Amino acid sequence: MNATGHVDTFVRDRLPPPEDWPELLFTVPEVRYPPRLNAASELLRRGAAAGGWARPCLGDGERMLTYGEVRERVHRLARVLADDLGLVPGHRVLLRGYNGPMLAVAWLAVLAAGGIAVTTMPLLRRLELAKIVERAAVDHALCDVRLLEELAACREATGRPAHILTWGDGGLERRMAAVADDFRPVDTAADDPAIVAFTSGTTGQPKGCVHFHRDLLAVCDTYARHVLAPTPEDRFTGTPPLGFTYGLGGMLLFPLAFGAASVMAEALPPERLPAFLETSGATVLFTAPTAYRAMLRDMTRVPDWRLRLCVSAGETLPAATFEAWRARTGLTIVDGIGSTEMLHIFISAPPEEARPGVTGRPVPGYVAEVVDDDFRPCPPGVPGRLVVKGPTGCRYLDDPRQREYVRRGWNVTGDTYVRDAEGRFAYVARSDDIIVSAGYNIAGPEVEAALLTHPAVAECGVVGAPDPDRGQVVAAYVVLAPGHAPSEDLVRALQDHVKRTIAPYKYPRRIRFLEALPRTQTGKLQRFRLRELARTEAEA
Repeated sequence: MNATGHVDTFVRDRLPPPEDWPELLFTVPEVRYPPRLNAASELLRRGAAAGGWARPCLGDGERMLTYGEVRERVHRLARVLADDLGLVPGHRVLLRGYNGPMLAVAWLAVLAAGGIAVTTMPLLRRLELAKIVERAAVDHALCDVRLLEELAACREATGRPAHILTWGDGGLERRMAAVADDFRPVDTAADDPAIVAFTSGTTGQPKGCVHFHRDLLAVCDTYARHVLAPTPEDRFTGTPPLGFTYGLGGMLLFPLAFGAASVMAEALPPERLPAFLETSGATVLFTAPTAYRAMLRDMTRVPDWRLRLCVSAGETLPAATFEAWRARTGLTIVDGIGSTEMLHIFISAPPEEARPGVTGRPVPGYVAEVVDDDFRPCPPGVPGRLVVKGPTGCRYLDDPRQREYVRRGWNVTGDTYVRDAEGRFAYVARSDDIIVSAGYNIAGPEVEAALLTHPAVAECGVVGAPDPDRGQVVAAYVVLAPGHAPSEDLVRALQDHVKRTIAPYKYPRRIRFLEALPRTQTGKLQRFRLRELARTEAEA
């Protein structure tokens, strides 16, 4: 690794040992970066180079900031971080906000100041935030004032983060207005950590995925460049939060890297999305199959869109959705598979090569294989485990699960895939315990833990149940404690309890009461039997 630009080396010191890293490939020339690189500075430089600092950069559907205005705000906020919060290069900064220009500016400012951005989903509660701030030793936070309550409760319980600045109440805005915009971005190494992106494990304990400054550019110069082919005339938008690396790439990294603009909204439920696409003039859309299916149901006419490209990821794209969308709108959905561990999409296909029911081929710069349990390549048509290599890869923060995700130099994605004779990859199923619902990864054991804090619950098991709209939904099988009887009121009470305890999107949409859970002779829960039951019930 290069000489670090960080003063606080907490994250660097807790990277996996080199022998546990995946093999990294730098086969395409675009990803061979110089040893010194600050991704925030480079993204703004690239964006302005495409047409000047007066080009539109970040907007919210009402007002658009230029690249010059964004640079000014980034430099002011970076100075506030350094001077008012005492941030030194390498410190972790938790970001908590809704999609919008201010959150994007905060993310860029953290990197410009040499910090490490830890962007969280707006819906996370105090218990989930506590796990993140303790694992990453976060002492600084920038937070939308509307989301302060849970973060303040987290600090009360853990003592972290010690320093919180809020926007939306004028506090952070006044500090930014009071300082000069002459901040000079920190001279970080290309392989200095830039972000820690947290993803749920099967145990509900979050895994911190560390990505370097060069990684943030690598996904632009592989997937975005070769599949999306952005131009400065594009306007990107979408539904995934910036705390989800799918959203980070689609609504911040990719537009800036190619001089395009990003138009973000705090919340874009499917019923609002068609109208927003019209008024924003968006040309590239990032969302999940769930949203495409919902829009198909709700659209009474084909809107007057400027869309040229529709991107789907987060869950498998059913062939029926692909075909129905194209028949209705004339637009092809570009499917893709990525992961937080890999940062973004590594298998996809440009629109002219997209086919229903097929994810695509490895993105230029990546290689993928379908292998059996002994890592022998499976013949075409035979399902196996999907493994991948490229210029990005899994580096967990101080986590023994590194050796589960990286084996023999490959990143093992946890997906079962099949490859055809022409080298195209098609999804079969998840091969781990994660429930993928509407593009969100949800750990069953985490939902179980939340349910078990309710006095009516004696035992429970949580699995994914097939669902035509969301791919999967969370299904809970509950054994009640003495003195409690099954009822619809109790179902709603348990659902509300989970929503209050962890992020609301994780709540069980289906609850079934059982006399006993299926277990082995040694007492282990037989999740496969619950999955079979959920599948049978869904079919019925």
